[in-house]
Amino acid sequence: MYQHVDPYQDVDRYQDWSDDGLLAVRAGEGDEEAFETLVRRHGPVMLRLATRLLGSRTEAEDAVQEAFVKAWRKLPEFRGESAFRTWMYRIVTNRCLNQLRARHPATDLESVPEPAAPDPESSPARVAESHAAGRELAAAMGGLSPEQRVCWVLRELHGMSYENIAETVGISLQAVRGRVFRARRYLTEAMSAWR
Repeated sequence: MYQHVDPYQDVDRYQDWSDDGLLAVRAGEGDEEAFETLVRRHGPVMLRLATRLLGSRTEAEDAVQEAFVKAWRKLPEFRGESAFRTWMYRIVTNRCLNQLRARHPATDLESVPEPAAPDPESSPARVAESHAAGRELAAAMGGLSPEQRVCWVLRELHGMSYENIAETVGISLQAVRGRVFRARRYLTEAMSAWR
């Protein structure tokens, strides 16, 4: 169901539809092309989220594919009480949480993706320092509980509001604030050598 597609591909009949709700209704009625449009539109964001949560591109691709398969099956039940994107965030987040909870407590650093290529103007020492800091952050994130990690990633890396995180994860606003606070405090302490 989920495939790597150029998100800027300009060849679908729904290109003038900007309403995800309408696409979701059509997909819920069995319109595969409408669903493919939703996958193209939201797949890249969901893949970035899953990769950040799981630390593995391969696991993330599997999680996103499974999430879109689940969404396809559940679309007839989708009522539009929240935006399609929010609904997908919740499905992907829950899938990733289940995978994180099933893992052993220690994070395998081999599964953490390499940091982005450095600026060619950077010095070798700066590049080495950047890579070391990235590995240290990945290791530190392994010390967070899955619930803290999800809330921190949604807040700090995806810029979601506390209210949207609460809706996505299905917890209270107070619980979100507490998890983000504890994650920030833990990561600040774990990364203190890099300040």
